[in-house]
Amino acid sequence: MTEHRHEYRVTVTWRGNLGSGTSGYRAYGRDHVISADGKPDIPGSSDPAFRGDASRWNPEDLLVASLSACHKLWYLHLCSVSGVVVTAYEDHAEGVMVMDAEGVGRFTSVVLKPRVTIKVGTYPQIAAELHAEAHEQCFIANSVNFPVRCEAVIVEG
Repeated sequence: MTEHRHEYRVTVTWRGNLGSGTSGYRAYGRDHVISADGKPDIPGSSDPAFRGDASRWNPEDLLVASLSACHKLWYLHLCSVSGVVVTAYEDHAEGVMVMDAEGVGRFTSVVLKPRVTIKVGTYPQIAAELHAEAHEQCFIANSVNFPVRCEAVIVEG
């Protein structure tokens, strides 16, 4: 199979200079803006535990969101080609990050918890099984070094 290369370009612009730059740990803000041509800006910061703004997206939120969104996109595709009619999809994904004694953090797991509503009579067993294939296909899940589990609920309605 021929390899197909895809490139992604984003700009992250720090907006946290409060007047004295990074002269001290408490002297600067963590706010930034994530941007890309033709797309709306994403207001970013660090986690509030690290002096960030809780009203802005942090990298940890975005990693969990990326795993959830990638899984959902693959899942919807697989359903569409398998005769499963999805009418609603909502995921309450959860990630766990731990920090060691030196302050080095890493994710240890993410659990996707999608609640999927399918049209009555459109193969609930297949709908459930397709989550495993979606996980196998997810570009983001294939790129991380920690387990990503899926605890899906399928509802006919």
